[in-house]
Amino acid sequence: MKRILLALLINLLSVNLVLAASPADQAKAMVEEAVAFFNANGKQKTLTEISTPKGKWVKGELYVFAYDLNGVVVAHPINPKLIGKNLIDVPDAAGKTFRKDIAEVARTKGTGWVDYKYKNPSTNKIEDKSTFLMKAGDVIICCGTYK
Repeated sequence: MKRILLALLINLLSVNLVLAASPADQAKAMVEEAVAFFNANGKQKTLTEISTPKGKWVKGELYVFAYDLNGVVVAHPINPKLIGKNLIDVPDAAGKTFRKDIAEVARTKGTGWVDYKYKNPSTNKIEDKSTFLMKAGDVIICCGTYK
């Protein structure tokens, strides 16, 4: 009985820590979880799960999405019309081709953050955004958050 209560307490504390984490910490944790899923279940199952509109990696304004190494969207839970489109040369609101930076970071470092300016659908304003990314095989798994 004590073990069950201890396990329940640890679980509740873990949930509270995740809820209290900053959006950047949450984005990073979601990408790390998706990469672990990729490593355990393979590419196709992961891309299918990422593209699920109310899937495990859609949490409020945060959601995981994925590119291939050439900037083609290979999974997106919010806008499935983007899947299959090469966005490598599409700039942000300030003219920065940030997806080139995402691909470069993935190729050279395997993981990191890329900053850019993007229209926030919640506020309808151009805002600073930062995306955390990790390379998994030939896929770049990402999650962005507005600052």
